[in-house]
Amino acid sequence: MSDLHRRADDMAQTLREKLQPSLLEVIDESASHAGHMGATAEGVGSHFRIRIASPAFEGKSRVARHRLVYDALQVFIDQGVHAIAIDVL
Repeated sequence: MSDLHRRADDMAQTLREKLQPSLLEVIDESASHAGHMGATAEGVGSHFRIRIASPAFEGKSRVARHRLVYDALQVFIDQGVHAIAIDVL
């Protein structure tokens, strides 16, 4: 399995470690973005949807919750993840 194929699992592990979510889904939507800017030739590893609920979000605004997720995943963004859609539950 290539690094791009493992990326969703690695992202999920990082979010578990940093935010201890009560609910977490990391969905690779890259195939739906084929031909778009930032898409990979393999059709994986570039565009993700994160569905997450975490006690770390309590009392925080939507923007602050998203910032926590982005900050936790910054290393992946630096490594070429092009887009992350976040659904805070």
